[in-house]
Amino acid sequence: MTEPTRTLPDADPRVTFTGLDHHALAARTRRWGWLQYAGYRQVAETPFLWTWLAVAFGNPLLYLAAMGLGLGAIVQGDVDGVRYLTFVAPGLLAATVVSTGAQFGTWPIFGGFKWQKNYLAAYSTPMEPGQMALGETAAITVRLLLQSVAFWLVASLFGAWPSPASLLALPGVMLAALAMFTPLMAYSATIRNEGLQFNFVQRLIVMPMFLFAGTFFPLDVMPPYLQWIGWISPMWHGTQLGRIASYGLPNPAWLTAIHVLYPLVLVVVGQWAAARAFAKRLVG
Repeated sequence: MTEPTRTLPDADPRVTFTGLDHHALAARTRRWGWLQYAGYRQVAETPFLWTWLAVAFGNPLLYLAAMGLGLGAIVQGDVDGVRYLTFVAPGLLAATVVSTGAQFGTWPIFGGFKWQKNYLAAYSTPMEPGQMALGETAAITVRLLLQSVAFWLVASLFGAWPSPASLLALPGVMLAALAMFTPLMAYSATIRNEGLQFNFVQRLIVMPMFLFAGTFFPLDVMPPYLQWIGWISPMWHGTQLGRIASYGLPNPAWLTAIHVLYPLVLVVVGQWAAARAFAKRLVG
C-alpha cells in the first residue's frame, strides 16, 4: 500500500523539490551576473596560482635587476632629476601590468568562445552578454591589482620608490592596463577562427609600446617621428602617472588630466564595444 502524497497548502509553486526558488535565483543573476561571472573567472584561475605567483614576483625581480641595476649602473648621472632606478621603476611597472592586460584581452577571450565555450554556458542562464564582458573586466582588475602590488613590493626591496606615496602609482597603471584590455576584449570577441591576429597585436602594438613609450628613457629624447607611439599608447600615460605619483615628476595640470582621461575613455569605449560584440556573438 503506497503512502499518499502530502500537499503543502502554503507551498510556493515556484519552489521545486530541490527547495530552490529559481525565479529568485534568476532575478539575482540578472542583477549580479557580472559579479557571479567575475567569481567564476577567479575560481577558474586557482589551478594556476603558483604559476601566477612565480610570474608576478619573478618578472619584476628580473626586470629591475637587468634594467634598474644593470643598465642603471651604466647610465651616468640622473634622469629627470632622480637616479635611473627610480626613473625606470614606474615604467617597468606600467609595461608589466599593461602587457598582462593585453595578454588577457586576446587568447582567453577568444578561447571562451571557441574552445572552453564558457560564454555559451553562461548564456544558457539568465546572465546577459554585457554582464559577462563586465565580469571579465572585474576579474582582470583584481588580477592587475595583485600583480601591481607584487611589483611594488619587489621594487621596494631594490629601493626603487622614494616614499610610500609611490603606492598612488598603482591606480594609474591599472587604468592604463584596462585601457588595453577592454578594446582587445571587444576585438577578440569578433574573431571566430584562430590565425595570426594576436601575434600581430603583440608584435605590432604591445612590443612597440614597450620599446618606445618612455619606459626606459624620457619620451622627449626620442626622434619626433617615434614619439607618437607614446602619445597614443596607454602604457606611456600609465608610466607618466606612475612617475608623477612616485617621485613627483613635474607635469602641467592639463597634461596630467590627459594622462587620466585618455585611458579612461578607452576603458569606457572598449567596455561598451565588448558588450556589443559579446551580444552579437551570442545572440546572433
